[in-house]
Amino acid sequence: MSGVMKRMGLIFRAKANKALDRAEDPRETLDYSYQKQLELLQKVRRGVADVATSRKRLELQLGQLQQQQTKYEDQGRKALALGREDLAREALSRRAALQQQQSDLETQHQTLQGEEEKLTLAAQRLQAKVDAFRTKKETIKATYSAAKAQTQIGEAFSGISEEMGDVGMAIQRAEDKTEQLRARAGALDELLASGALDDPTGIAKDDIQAELDRLSGGSDVELELQRMKAELAGGSAPKQAIEGGAPAEQDKPRLDKS
Repeated sequence: MSGVMKRMGLIFRAKANKALDRAEDPRETLDYSYQKQLELLQKVRRGVADVATSRKRLELQLGQLQQQQTKYEDQGRKALALGREDLAREALSRRAALQQQQSDLETQHQTLQGEEEKLTLAAQRLQAKVDAFRTKKETIKATYSAAKAQTQIGEAFSGISEEMGDVGMAIQRAEDKTEQLRARAGALDELLASGALDDPTGIAKDDIQAELDRLSGGSDVELELQRMKAELAGGSAPKQAIEGGAPAEQDKPRLDKS
């Protein structure tokens, strides 16, 4: 039972693979691959934009920290000028804490800037590959379309295509049916002429009538031939001799006057 199931699975996979091969269009596959590459390129560009946004946010924070440090420095100077050393020390302490934050942000900024440069370079390389693939894709599609058209034309001329094969079979069937009808009509005419079949219309003739008609036609021809000979001879032969076959007057016996 296990062997039968394996065999059925193999047959199913083979037939499915053959069906997929017939249904697959290389042009559609190329377009699909190109679409996927465009989607990947879009994701890379979105990643570059996200990193650039984060870098810009850090730059703004660094700018704010720099302003606050300048503010604490000014406050420390004013406090010393007023003799408030304690306030000056507090301002400088806060300024030092901001400097540590600024140092951490600058480290993050450098890291993001490096990532942005890498992603930008990757996006540029991917863009070049996508452009090259698009050019190659269109070339392959044009070549495939031309080859397919040539194959269809060749199949049409050779008559092995499905469409032309159907047309050829239809023509052959029509010719065969025509020949069959012609043969049947000829056979029926022969049977009617021989009397083997009765003609309800009365048009067909039996064999005796056909022979009489043939002899009558021959007699008419002979009479017409004699008439033409008489005309050529100067009309000396009397009409009765031509029509009735009577002897000429000069051949008649003369009466004895005595």
